[in-house]
Amino acid sequence: MCGVVGIAGHGPVNQMLYDALTMLQHRGQDAAGIVTCQDNRLFLRKENGMVRDVFMNQHMLRLVGNQGIGHVRYPTAGTSSSAEAQPFYVNSPYGITLAHNGNLTNAEAIANSLFREDMRHINTDSDSEVLLNVLAHEMQKIGKQHPEPCDIFSAVTKVYQRIEGAYAVVAMITGYGILAFRDPNGIRPLIYGQRLAEDGGFEYMVASESVALTAAGFSIVRDVKPGEAIFINQNNELFTHQCIESNDFTPCIFEYVYFARPDSIMDNISVYKARMRMGETLAQKILSEWGENHAIDVVIPIPDTSRTAAMELAQQLGVKYREGFMKNRYIGRTFIMPGQQQRKKSVRQKLSAVPLEFKNKNVLLVDDSIVRGTTCNEIIQMARDAGAKNVFFASAAPPVKFPNVYGIDMPAKSELIASGHSVEEVRQIIGADRLIFQDLNDLIEAVSDTKYSSVKQFDCSVFDGKYIAGGIDENYLNALQKKRSDMAKLKKAGVQIIADTPVDMVGVEPEVL
Repeated sequence: MCGVVGIAGHGPVNQMLYDALTMLQHRGQDAAGIVTCQDNRLFLRKENGMVRDVFMNQHMLRLVGNQGIGHVRYPTAGTSSSAEAQPFYVNSPYGITLAHNGNLTNAEAIANSLFREDMRHINTDSDSEVLLNVLAHEMQKIGKQHPEPCDIFSAVTKVYQRIEGAYAVVAMITGYGILAFRDPNGIRPLIYGQRLAEDGGFEYMVASESVALTAAGFSIVRDVKPGEAIFINQNNELFTHQCIESNDFTPCIFEYVYFARPDSIMDNISVYKARMRMGETLAQKILSEWGENHAIDVVIPIPDTSRTAAMELAQQLGVKYREGFMKNRYIGRTFIMPGQQQRKKSVRQKLSAVPLEFKNKNVLLVDDSIVRGTTCNEIIQMARDAGAKNVFFASAAPPVKFPNVYGIDMPAKSELIASGHSVEEVRQIIGADRLIFQDLNDLIEAVSDTKYSSVKQFDCSVFDGKYIAGGIDENYLNALQKKRSDMAKLKKAGVQIIADTPVDMVGVEPEVL
């Protein structure tokens, strides 16, 4: 998962872009990048690492201009090389930079056609570079030195006709403005807002999550609609256009389970309230299957995402809620660390148990989901080492049985612990005394139970194997597993040395048609 942001301001946007990326840091900790524009020149900084490590004072001083885009990344398609940090840049036509969250399911076929038919070279394995070149090619075909918003929307319509999968995109066309668009199913989130500048005009921001906007003082206008594009020109005039008819509106339900910040609102659904309702429905299932005499003494969340659901679950059960694990804030999130061996190594560095909350108690540990199950066994053992009498385990999400193809780093089916294993077998593998999962219907009800959103369906492909976009079949999934397993990533990372350096681009002039 990645985070994107674009800002059209009335003054320098470098600090606002930096602050927005820190608010989106949870969406990707592998790399970060910002590009700005001033006097038709581009200023770019991108590198592997956290936002705070990539941008030093000297870099921020060079990021001049009133418009810009930013990106935080972890590797989904491609590798962890800094050469694949975003935004990407192409000089012709106009000079276009682009940042992307999601995954193009037909990226390989498009890359081949770009080379054979459009004569465009793709230098990395990133589908974002493919997407940028598709956009550049369609903009080139317009053949105008000074494109109007309608011309840009026409090019985006052509892009929609060529690409498949899930995507939320921000781009900057040098000298013209900021462009953003969202996939026809609305799988990946994108929202925009505005605020009044000191000179009386409006400034605009578009981002992956609402928290990036509200933290900067922008008021939310609305979510970008599926199949819609928005464009803010150099005069900060906003234009919107429905480029392609939207398909079934099906946002990714895993955003609400895990990825999004709890204080975000996505498609008019509060992530915090959705997670509270997940706790309620899970509590009802525990009472139904384990009975009133469930023997749970205390409910303890596994930090951080499961905290909201665990708190509500404890209240519904009428048992104590306690913070039994302390988190080291300076260790990267385990789920998005590239490489299984690193993931295993980090658990005890990242969490430590508070023995007082475990000793001689029947403990119910609550996590947002169980994906690979890599950390569960060790966390359960930590609870036992801290003195727990029995360790029960509850997942606020259903069993993850299928690979994700829309931008979440869990592609290999063989790495998913619930794939091919029953609940009892999973319980034995992770070493819990009891194990319970949320039902999918209950999860959908928990997320959609609001009067403020029109969303009634979700992409639940990791739970039910139903892929709503991209023409996914068994051959595609097998090829994806082979290409993107952890071992394949580690093997490739061992030889990825070309262009693995920071990227700073200052004052680059685009090619003029």
